Amino acid sequence: MTMHTILQQQYQLVRSARGALFDYCQAISTEDLLKPLRAYNNECMVSQLAHTANCYVFWLANAAMKQQRPLFTGAEIQHFDAVRDIYKEVDQLMAAFLQHFSGSLNEPMPLTRPNGSGLTRSPFELFTHVITHEFHHKGQVVSMSRQLGYTPVDTDVIRE
Repeated sequence: MTMHTILQQQYQLVRSARGALFDYCQAISTEDLLKPLRAYNNECMVSQLAHTANCYVFWLANAAMKQQRPLFTGAEIQHFDAVRDIYKEVDQLMAAFLQHFSGSLNEPMPLTRPNGSGLTRSPFELFTHVITHEFHHKGQVVSMSRQLGYTPVDTDVIRE
């Protein structure tokens, strides 16, 4: 099995865990999804999810594939269906990224950080960064919902 195939399979596991989170979030009121929480720098659950989607856009599309894709803004994400829509774009982006780098997943390449400084990383490292970043913020969203009085469901890759 090729590394490309393995990463496609791993991303399907990420999508499955994301699906569990999104199904859970669909049951949270829009008011609560958009409620800023002081403990999270006055961010809300939706802004956390948009931030994560923007991480995919920045690192995979803009930095690695040298595209100029705009980032998602809070103005376009005012209900949960919009969150699902932006992640459909993230899924398409990931497929394009894995295809683009299928023969060079371990080859280091020069990149530019959001602050303009440079670094060198491989596509495999970028893949790992964006999915672990998503899981970090997925945990924050679950914690935020708990602070608002909800009882989270299991959103791990291995669920009962």
